[in-house]
Amino acid sequence: MWVEASAPSNIALIKYMGKTDANANRPTNSSLSYSLDRLRSFVRINKNRNLATDQWSALKRADLRAIELSEKGKEKFLKHFVLLKKEFKITDHFEIESANNFPSDCGLASSASSFAALTLAAHNWMIESAEGMPVPYRPKELAKLSQKGSGSSCRSFFTPWALWHSTGAESISFPYENLKHQVILCDENIKLVSSSEAHTRVLTSDLFKGRPARAEERLQNLIQSLRKEDWKKSFEIVWNEFWDMHTLFHTSVPAFMYMNEMTVKALRDLHQMWQENDDGPLITMDAGSNIHLLYRPDQKASYFEVISHFRPLANLWTDEGYLAKK
Repeated sequence: MWVEASAPSNIALIKYMGKTDANANRPTNSSLSYSLDRLRSFVRINKNRNLATDQWSALKRADLRAIELSEKGKEKFLKHFVLLKKEFKITDHFEIESANNFPSDCGLASSASSFAALTLAAHNWMIESAEGMPVPYRPKELAKLSQKGSGSSCRSFFTPWALWHSTGAESISFPYENLKHQVILCDENIKLVSSSEAHTRVLTSDLFKGRPARAEERLQNLIQSLRKEDWKKSFEIVWNEFWDMHTLFHTSVPAFMYMNEMTVKALRDLHQMWQENDDGPLITMDAGSNIHLLYRPDQKASYFEVISHFRPLANLWTDEGYLAKK
């Protein structure tokens, strides 16, 4: 019996970077994210008593992208599944298959969506295989479980907005819903420095001192600006926030950089568009080279202007799907 689940990626506007407890993935500061429902991971599991241990393989399906986890990635994924089996009182060993409908390991939060989907798949197995009427876990409980595997995955249980603070993740409401989403794919290759490694290295930056306080202050300011529907102020806060995070990367020991020439050019062009139009998308980046853009529903002209401008320069991911450079 195969049981499948899927979960969305999410993009943080106030970032999670740095941990107070690496084993429990407890963040040094609160974060705020928007769920990307069209960027999804899919996980399916099947009990196989002939296996000596749990095994992972890529889920092969026409609508999904082929992936291959590193040995370290596999180990982390399967370790989380062992924790889930213990929590849900699941016995025996399983075949586990997973894949995404978007590029992996390049700054699009595939870890968040894949660990959330694995947590949901194990929970669904418990529900479907149990005798009687098992009590389903609430989203907050599932989010706390998933966080142990991937910190940012806890935000993938709430849509469209999620707030993650010291006691866990929860839903938060703003007037802005149904935002349109684009990604300028400046580099689709696997990152040389993983997000997990980045969390460790940023602690060595001289600029990390004061970072939690800066992030918490920005969070409160962003919550206020979103609630007041002050889009321009929200843009300014989000812009400063991702530059703050990337500056930590550039000043860690040893220093590292995700931004490449295309990233810098795209950011310069996007900022110029904002100056000319006095409006535009929210612009942010994860720990990677690629640029995320969020638009209000009434910004269709801006949305298609960006596609027209950047498609000759880079591949794009949009709400309409993957758009190859032309």
